[in-house]
Amino acid sequence: MTTTPEAAERLLFDLVRIDSVTPWLIPGAVGEGEIARFIADWCADLPVDVTIEDVEPGRANTLVLLRGTGGGRTLCVNAHADTVGYANWGPEALVPRRDGDRIVGRGAADDKAGVTCALLALRSIVESGVRLKGDLLLALVADEEGASIGTSDLVRRHPMDATIIVEPDELGKMITEHQGFGWVDVVAHGRPAHGSAPEIGVDAIVGLAEIVVGLDRLDREVYRANPDPLNGLTVFHTGTIEGGTDYATYPGWARLGIEIGTQPGETLADRVREIEGIIAEVMARRPGFSAEVHVALERDPFTGSRDSEIARVLSAASERVDGRPLVAAGMNAWADSGLTQGAGIPTVMFGPLGGNFHAPDEWVSLDEIVRATAILEGAVVGYLGVAEG
Repeated sequence: MTTTPEAAERLLFDLVRIDSVTPWLIPGAVGEGEIARFIADWCADLPVDVTIEDVEPGRANTLVLLRGTGGGRTLCVNAHADTVGYANWGPEALVPRRDGDRIVGRGAADDKAGVTCALLALRSIVESGVRLKGDLLLALVADEEGASIGTSDLVRRHPMDATIIVEPDELGKMITEHQGFGWVDVVAHGRPAHGSAPEIGVDAIVGLAEIVVGLDRLDREVYRANPDPLNGLTVFHTGTIEGGTDYATYPGWARLGIEIGTQPGETLADRVREIEGIIAEVMARRPGFSAEVHVALERDPFTGSRDSEIARVLSAASERVDGRPLVAAGMNAWADSGLTQGAGIPTVMFGPLGGNFHAPDEWVSLDEIVRATAILEGAVVGYLGVAEG
């Protein structure tokens, strides 16, 4: 069976219509329950075992297992079923539409396109009549956009020999390396006082503003001036800010939330030391002001191998479909590949072209979904092997 654009569009439209925002980012969001039930129903006519595993209450991984003839390896195809929120877009984000080759909607690219590729490759393998030697495990996981509790739980519970992560990128590329990151709070402390008493008050917000200026200088002079050859610019941006109590009072506290990247060979401790150096400079200039760093989440960089068997098999499958092998590349973002490779599972990542991730008018190329599905199918068969007879 060859996956058609019509089949890919139909399935992706159905997935985009389902709200699956991760509550880790948006408190009170619905999570992955409904999309897990949809996937289970979609697979009901296939000879597979479907398990909806609760990772936390209301948070689910959907596991679809196509058993081989026995004695073979297990290949996991991993795509995440959750999305970020859509408040900056509006409810039309869940109304998918076609714009030329593009499918537009929240999660259309990140990562319901990956879920679509995984499910359609599975159906194509089943309907082709191929009998695999090894087991194919689709892991359509929760919370990749948050703390990655889905893949963290997956690698603890389920053994596997290799993993293909399907995430939007661009066909022709195979991600074998990407940045790690940290979500970090800088908490500033001043001394609250009446607005008419500057001799008493210490302004935590002004001190924090100086720290922000120092962080911007670090970004411009160090990170942007020294991009990684594969992974590009080290991620750095401010995310949230809050502080103070009212108009009439010197603010006694303020908090800045930032996202900051780590390149292979670096750790978040390196970034924290840089931030603490800036804090020390500001504290030296501002008596009574202090600040400290709190790490909310830390993820290590992903360093795979372009020479691993799964990378070679995936590249060969691309050459059969597109007439060209995949080029090993890096990425200046993070994905669950960091967790699977970190658990000792050879991992590679690829996916169809998309854009406007986490923003209004997120889109993915329908043509590349179809081609990515064909490549994925070829890689599954190539890695797991075909049973005789």
